[in-house]
Amino acid sequence: MLKKITILIISFTISLFSQIITGASNSSEYLPKLKGKNVAIVVNQSSLIDGEHLVDYLLRRDINIVKIFAPEHGFRGKADAGQHLKNGIDSQTGLPIISLYGKHKKPTRRDLKNIDILLFDIQDVGVRFYTYLSTLHYIMESAVESNIPIIVLDRPNPNGGRIDGEVLSLKYKSFVGMHPVPTLYGMTIGEYALMINGEGWLKGHRRANLQVVHLGNYRHSTPYSLPIKPSPNLPNDLSIYLYPSLAFFEGTPLSVGRGTTMQFQLYGSPYYRKTKFIFTPISREGAKHPKYENRRCYGVNLRGESIDSSKGINLSYIIDAYKNYRYRNKFFLKNRFFDKLAGSSNLRKQIIAGRSIRYIKKSWQRGLNRFKIMRKKYLIYP
Repeated sequence: MLKKITILIISFTISLFSQIITGASNSSEYLPKLKGKNVAIVVNQSSLIDGEHLVDYLLRRDINIVKIFAPEHGFRGKADAGQHLKNGIDSQTGLPIISLYGKHKKPTRRDLKNIDILLFDIQDVGVRFYTYLSTLHYIMESAVESNIPIIVLDRPNPNGGRIDGEVLSLKYKSFVGMHPVPTLYGMTIGEYALMINGEGWLKGHRRANLQVVHLGNYRHSTPYSLPIKPSPNLPNDLSIYLYPSLAFFEGTPLSVGRGTTMQFQLYGSPYYRKTKFIFTPISREGAKHPKYENRRCYGVNLRGESIDSSKGINLSYIIDAYKNYRYRNKFFLKNRFFDKLAGSSNLRKQIIAGRSIRYIKKSWQRGLNRFKIMRKKYLIYP
């Protein structure tokens, strides 16, 4: 009996000491630098430290937060994707909130007037078209232009070290892809910030006065389940795992479950071949007017898919949808949003031409090999 208790104590101790420590929780590294300063903070609902929002945590420690910058989905993370948010006041703290979405994606000099330091703490998911990366880019660029230091509090990548997808061609640069990286890039947001800086991707190839507060007990292979939704339509681990494969559907007429409780865990439409799996998107938080609202859709339920960190993008979903969509010649939207998500026009053309998954993935390899060499320079964690 005593032996069993000893083993349990040892197991608990190992678990306790191996628990991932977020950059926010590593407060001794950044709190002294915030004392007595006018601080602007870039946060959303994922900016937690031991279950408490970072804003509340800092205010309790008499840090002078002057304003909050909020990315896509807003400060509390409830807005629809692509919804233009207005500036306002946070009802809980009375602090001014400046939206960094819509036409105002980058803080102006006026926004940063009398600011001494910028603090960035937003949970990423390790996927190129997740727009928090673009917000990070613009925050860093504004910091350079206003000669303000920036601190990035690192957070784990729930997609770990997965690296896959075509490296974006800068011809297709947009807010859903600003840098020449693959769809899955296998880095934390802190490492990514170092890469933005080190590769000279900011305007004028200038470099920010950047500090990354490191994670503790983290490896890229460490499984990580997010304690809170990073955005309204990524509700669980499976949706985050499938997101890099299913987000391509946003550039097609098919639904990926916005307006259901299975966001990014299914795909379909009223014009997909009739199947036993049926769903009906409705208006709900995070999807006020989803695609095919109140209409019966046929499709594929991916709830049974297993999460395998060794696998990359699953192209079978998009190829299946293309083959089984009633109006194939209208599968790719005229606005070419699909190409922006894919990083070039290649994937669209390959799908239309009937290329195999093996052929498509082989076409990515040269770019992926070059990226992996560049990526190594900025890795903090094994």
